[in-house]
Amino acid sequence: MLDNMPRGTICIEDLEIGMMRHLTKQVTDRDIELFAEVSTDRNPVHLDEAYAQDTIFGGRIAHGMLTAGLVSAVIGEQLPGHGTVYLSQSLRFMAPVRPGDTVRAEVTVREIDHHKRRVTLETCCIVGDIVVLKGEATVLAPSRKFD
Repeated sequence: MLDNMPRGTICIEDLEIGMMRHLTKQVTDRDIELFAEVSTDRNPVHLDEAYAQDTIFGGRIAHGMLTAGLVSAVIGEQLPGHGTVYLSQSLRFMAPVRPGDTVRAEVTVREIDHHKRRVTLETCCIVGDIVVLKGEATVLAPSRKFD
C-alpha cells in the first residue's frame, strides 16, 4: 500500500513556511529483506523472528534507515522534489517499526534561505498515533533561475 501526494518539483521560489507533504507505506517482509540485501545489514533482529523474540523489541523490526528512506522519498519526489540535493539529516529513532506497520512519512518546511537556496525541513514518521522517527533535514532546493 502506497499513498502519496503528487510527485514533481516545487522550486524554492514557490516554497512557503509550513508547507507539508507526505507519503504512507506499509512496510512488508519483502521490504525488510530487500533492504537487508541492498544495505548488507543482516542483523537478525530484522530477519530472524526467533532471535528477535529474545531482544528488547520482542519480535522483528524494520531497519531504522528503511523508515528514514521514506523521508528521503518525500524530499526527493515531493518537497522540494526532483532536483533537490540532500545536505544533511538528523534522525532520532523513537519507536520500532514492525513488519506490517503502515508508516506515514511527513516533511514540513521550517526555514528558507533564498540567497543560498537552502531549506530546513522538519521530518517525521508516524505509525498510528506514535512518532517512530523525527529529525531535521537541510537541502539545496531547485530553482527556476538554474533551469
